[in-house]
Amino acid sequence: MLRLSKADACIVIARRVATVNIRWADNTVTTNGDADDAQLTVISIAGHKVGSVTRTHFPAERLEEVVRESEAACERRPEAPDYMPLLEGTGKPLDGARGTPDDWHAPLADSDIHVFDPLVPQLRAFYDSARSAGIATFGYSEFQTTTTLVATSTGVRRRDTERIGKVEITGKTPDFRRSSWVGQVTHDFLDIDLREMFDTLRQRLAWASRRIDVPAGSYEVLLEPSPVADLAIAAYWFMTRRDADEGRSPYSKPGGGTRIGERLFGDVTIYSDPREPGIEATPFHCGVDSGGASSVFDNGLELTRSEWVRDGVLQNLVTPRYWAAKGNTPVIPYVNNLIVAGNGPTTAEMIAQTDRALLVTCFWYIRTVDPQSALLTGLTRDGVFLVEGGQVKGAVNNFRWNMSPIAALAQATQTGRSGLALPREHDEFLRSKAPALRIERFNMSSVSEAS
Repeated sequence: MLRLSKADACIVIARRVATVNIRWADNTVTTNGDADDAQLTVISIAGHKVGSVTRTHFPAERLEEVVRESEAACERRPEAPDYMPLLEGTGKPLDGARGTPDDWHAPLADSDIHVFDPLVPQLRAFYDSARSAGIATFGYSEFQTTTTLVATSTGVRRRDTERIGKVEITGKTPDFRRSSWVGQVTHDFLDIDLREMFDTLRQRLAWASRRIDVPAGSYEVLLEPSPVADLAIAAYWFMTRRDADEGRSPYSKPGGGTRIGERLFGDVTIYSDPREPGIEATPFHCGVDSGGASSVFDNGLELTRSEWVRDGVLQNLVTPRYWAAKGNTPVIPYVNNLIVAGNGPTTAEMIAQTDRALLVTCFWYIRTVDPQSALLTGLTRDGVFLVEGGQVKGAVNNFRWNMSPIAALAQATQTGRSGLALPREHDEFLRSKAPALRIERFNMSSVSEAS
């Protein structure tokens, strides 16, 4: 397609997302399915203007039409504020014969239903255990394979395939008055132990046999890895240097400048690394449009480890090339994974060390209230428990909470052991690791009727 371009520069992005899934309800498999989504995007650059066209249906005889449409789109656009010369690659602009990945012309990867083979044999025993215990389980498991190719008229040729899956299960008592949720991220389902997940559900439902009503207020909380991941991801999505420089961010310094170098968090370290074991991410930038955290002109840019917070101190903010050039600062690209480091006690050990706190297993329906301060609102769901004297005493009512993720993480007083974490709210962001955290004060603003 690059041969067809008449623009000053051109970028072509091809992506295939192949997904397979299994769903069950009331201890019975109800559906399984697969989905295949292919997209082709052509980005044309004329002077400093950018026009792009994305198609999900692109027969060979219509490819030139897509290119011409993207070129025509340039005429209707103003000059791009993030304009930068495209990165130079080692592949030749026309034939791509040199410097291209070895698998450049290989078929795009698929997702096969047999990826669930390690999981399916466990389901029968899982359902038998659930029925014997009088627990109805509702579950969803998914595996996704994403292949991305980027080619530019300046010789960039990049290809990568991501694979990741998940299992999430809700368990309920027959009267539906008690409910609990567990979830796990996986690469191949070989590490999924449904017996262990069921034992967790059963224990939490047993804890919930005693109901304790508590009022809204500020509580010490033990957050399990899933809600910690949700908070950390939310904090990460505010980490754009341009917003901070322009005073529109919780990372802006009053009077101008960023808060890089300030201690904004508790004793936590947060980083991204496309080669992090278990949550590997595409190791180059790929984007069909520009925003505060990305630029189409950075397509193909190599990604490496980026440290966002070290021992509570803000280290970096996401900085595309154009904004780095404007401020004479380092280029720090966005990476599609996030790790909250931790090598402390297990959640059970943290519970045993607790005088009085709420144990929160997951968050739900998180929304932004004020982007300037990063104030969020959300709900607890499927299990909040009162811990007293090192023991779980029972389940408490759910809450609506109002809290900035930065303010919450700033009050982290104990860090558990980091591992793969499935954020229930940000479940499109599966590549995360997090520990349990003890938060000294968390604002449960009102009681919620959610179950």
